[in-house]
Amino acid sequence: EDDALRCESVNAKGPANIAAAAVAVGAKMMYISTDYVFGKEPYNVPCKEDQTGTPTGVYGLTKLHGEQKIIATDCNHVIIRTAWLYSEFGKNFCKTMMNLTATKPQLKVVFDQVGTPTYALDLAKAIVVVLNDYAASVISTDRDSSVISTERQRVEKSTYQKSGIYHYSNEGVCSWFDFTKMIAEYNGTTSCDIQPCHSNEFPSPVKRPSYPVLDKTKIKGTFGVEVPYWTDSLKVCITNLKNSNN
Repeated sequence: EDDALRCESVNAKGPANIAAAAVAVGAKMMYISTDYVFGKEPYNVPCKEDQTGTPTGVYGLTKLHGEQKIIATDCNHVIIRTAWLYSEFGKNFCKTMMNLTATKPQLKVVFDQVGTPTYALDLAKAIVVVLNDYAASVISTDRDSSVISTERQRVEKSTYQKSGIYHYSNEGVCSWFDFTKMIAEYNGTTSCDIQPCHSNEFPSPVKRPSYPVLDKTKIKGTFGVEVPYWTDSLKVCITNLKNSNN
């Protein structure tokens, strides 16, 4: 949020260059975007892919620019917007709250921001489904275009009919407060007194969308992706983390 030019370079200009390269070699581009492209307008129903982006900050705006630049190149692409990612790896909300609920007697967590936690492994599996579908379409195109020279065929692949923007998060809806309560339950650290609070009690340069719930009808219908419920996936992740520490 403090370096808009660099953020634009990373989230928009770089992807635009990759998209141009994808066009040159007849490849497909996968771009992971974010629920932060929404938020300025108040929502009370899940956001669809064709809904106008209304970002509230630099991050969301530059990610939206990245989407737009990729689409403008007319490359074969799949853009997946996701939200609230966590996993066994790196720094993330789940691991932070596992530690805090185990070491703090009391926590305040915002309840006026609602969304869907997303287990990174579930997102990765969905991406594999999309990539396999694209690979199958390339094989089909190759067979249908056997009379075209190999080099020309490599570059002049037919348009991938499923190019576009898709949403993926786990199923269900919760607040950050609810998320934390469930983390504590699965972690066995329920002695921590977790209290709900408003966002304005924790001032931040980043303004999170208040209701960035993503509608996943399109990705499920197009690719047959199965989407687990958020508490089921959270339990898997925390179980893995606890087992890895034993």
